[in-house]
Amino acid sequence: MRVLLIEDDPLLGDGIKTALQREGYAVDWLESGRDALAAIRYDTFSVVVLDLGLPDIDGMQVLKELRRHSALPVLILTARDDIEARIAGLDGGADDYVLKPFDLQELLARLRVVMRRAEGRASQMIEVGPLQIDEANHTVTWRSQVVPLARREYALLLELARHPGKVMTRPHLESLLYGWNEEVASNAVEVHIHHLRKKLDKQLIATVRGIGYRLAPDHQ
Repeated sequence: MRVLLIEDDPLLGDGIKTALQREGYAVDWLESGRDALAAIRYDTFSVVVLDLGLPDIDGMQVLKELRRHSALPVLILTARDDIEARIAGLDGGADDYVLKPFDLQELLARLRVVMRRAEGRASQMIEVGPLQIDEANHTVTWRSQVVPLARREYALLLELARHPGKVMTRPHLESLLYGWNEEVASNAVEVHIHHLRKKLDKQLIATVRGIGYRLAPDHQ
């Protein structure tokens, strides 16, 4: 999953980015609202983490502009603790609201909830046949056996499992696995797919020639 982080505080931004990357997210971090709006128009993200106190335009204006052309889930970060500000953010189209200072574990939990809501899911568990993924604990179970996965293997499997049976193109998967400053080998997705098939089952992920990959929900 790819996160667009919009936060102008260097220390806080770096801390959030590091924490999210440790959890397996690809993170792109911007410090201004105008740059963020341009990025949202021309790139692919799974969720936006938006600070309201930005140096160029207010975060509420960023949210307003974003909502004119995008339904991306948005999690607001702010030090504005009055109830009117929170109501304005939620009524303006935010999916959740986290007050500063906050615990990183709470931020991660709220981020997972926002994504589940966007996908119409209520549970942290994803089950596709004998495959189970526990998002909160980052564990993958195949036929009742826990299978350790590398960070990007987990992220790729999670994206496929969120949309079982749907074909995901290689460019789409690359865009969710790698941020702007990360080098992407030409066969990176293929390598991750190979490792997943080896660790789980070679038939679990089907190749759709010329298009991409899909998780085979009918595979038992």
